[in-house]
Amino acid sequence: MTDIRLWDLPTRLFHWLLLLAVTGAVVTIKTGMPEWHSRFGLFVVGLLSFRIAWGFLGSTYARFSSFVRGPSAVLRYLRGQWQGVGHNPLGALSVLALLGLFGFQAVTGLFANDEISFQGPLYPLVSSSWSDTLGSWHRQTEWYLYGLVALHVLAVLWYSKVKKDNLVRPMITGRKRVTPGVANDAKGGGAVAFLVSLLLAGVVVLGASGSLVSPPPAPEPPPQNLGW
Repeated sequence: MTDIRLWDLPTRLFHWLLLLAVTGAVVTIKTGMPEWHSRFGLFVVGLLSFRIAWGFLGSTYARFSSFVRGPSAVLRYLRGQWQGVGHNPLGALSVLALLGLFGFQAVTGLFANDEISFQGPLYPLVSSSWSDTLGSWHRQTEWYLYGLVALHVLAVLWYSKVKKDNLVRPMITGRKRVTPGVANDAKGGGAVAFLVSLLLAGVVVLGASGSLVSPPPAPEPPPQNLGW
């Protein structure tokens, strides 16, 4: 067996920071801290934006092109005919589903309101009825996310206990022991790619924060009764 560089540092940081951000978002909304829930939501938006950019600019195994495959690859994996490292074809579907659902959850939250005092940062861009609809979707998606995250954790445990393949250690250390010739060290994803991905994520967060949204016009003062 030999050691290879599998997951680069930005990919590993994204994974664990997303876990912290989502946990923070859940805790703050359950404990009645909507402002902090909104901040954690923006953090999730930034992380997801970075990961999407990193999926094109990052190192070998972080790129979508290295693990997103068609139905035939999934069938080969289910038949035991797949060899490789990183996300397998079935695991890739889980990754895309998680990114998609977390993204949907975060985006709908930007326009939502709690019907009392809190409004998402992009609430002024939609009508009140659309905000209510998006808020309803935001709340409903929460349960789908719980189910998908639970499935993800169970899959990791199954790989560790049944297939004797520890998926957590490489996500901490970045390295994985493989049979010689099966895979090579990850390449690419240098400092320039990281800075570009970070810049793109920052631009998305700036837009999502509502900083670029023009404030609503001030209401006109009521007409004065001059007593004429």
